[in-house]
Amino acid sequence: MRMARHASTAASVTMFCAFVAGSSFAQPYPTRQITMVVAAAAGGPTDIVGRLVGQMLTESLGQSVVVENRTGAGLTVGTAHAARAKPDGYTLTIASPSSHSIAPGLYASLPYDPIKDFEPISLLFTSPTALVVNPALPAKTLKEFIAYAKSRPGQLNYGSGGNGTTSHLTAELFKTTAGVDLVHVPYKGSGPASTDLIAGQVQMMFQGLHLALPFIKAGKLRTFGVTSAQRSSMAPDLPTLDEAGLPGFSVNTWYGVMAPAGTPKPVIAQLNGALLKAINAPGIRQKLTDQGLVAVGTTPEEFAALIQEELRVWAKVIKQSGARVD
Repeated sequence: MRMARHASTAASVTMFCAFVAGSSFAQPYPTRQITMVVAAAAGGPTDIVGRLVGQMLTESLGQSVVVENRTGAGLTVGTAHAARAKPDGYTLTIASPSSHSIAPGLYASLPYDPIKDFEPISLLFTSPTALVVNPALPAKTLKEFIAYAKSRPGQLNYGSGGNGTTSHLTAELFKTTAGVDLVHVPYKGSGPASTDLIAGQVQMMFQGLHLALPFIKAGKLRTFGVTSAQRSSMAPDLPTLDEAGLPGFSVNTWYGVMAPAGTPKPVIAQLNGALLKAINAPGIRQKLTDQGLVAVGTTPEEFAALIQEELRVWAKVIKQSGARVD
């Protein structure tokens, strides 16, 4: 009888533990603060996106989202930190071409794998980019600019936000596609590069359209078109570079959200739903336009496919250009 009582007690304890474990597991997500790792400095485009997404998730999920800036080595320091975080849905990160499709071909040793170490949640935004030049150049069209550059190999400079940035690699792709020889002048950020472009220290660069438009309208910069496959609603009269005379040229600056590999699929699905709901909320489109962003919104699978394709494209550009960061 005593053994039976012990067995009954043991069974009760086991059932109680299972109940507690099951209740804990079934707790709704999220139950506490979420950290959004931004691998760029405060104030830049990636940081702006991170804070915007954090605000969206705070409103959608009812839990605060704190942005944590971890900078260094072309966005790879913060991205590696996010990859090593506990995969429980409480650490997320902003992904971009620089961190996930350019860095793998640019760095000899990368502390993370852009595919294996992350769970894609959603591609959220694209940001239109324009080819802008100093208006002192005689070229008034893209075809004239390409002809002008071809007649002066190695004599024209282009600025970028730094080695390995999207603006750098986009210009390298332009060089290859157009068959021109331009000299790269890297800056510590797109702001100083833009200042020198206006001053005539460099002759060309690829810049966010929303940042360039005020200078274009003021006559301080000239543009030949946007790099995307479609025209931008910010400047619908501005052609794509494909339309302007460079067939097949298409580059998109994009931003998405990722979690560490192993994050539970139900959490990924919940985050995806919350983000898609947020970017389709009334009035959000104009707010995004004011920030130079175009809402997209994808499934995790669609986002993963984009990164795979971008890895292939940028690896080819990096190989052709010889760009490298050690």
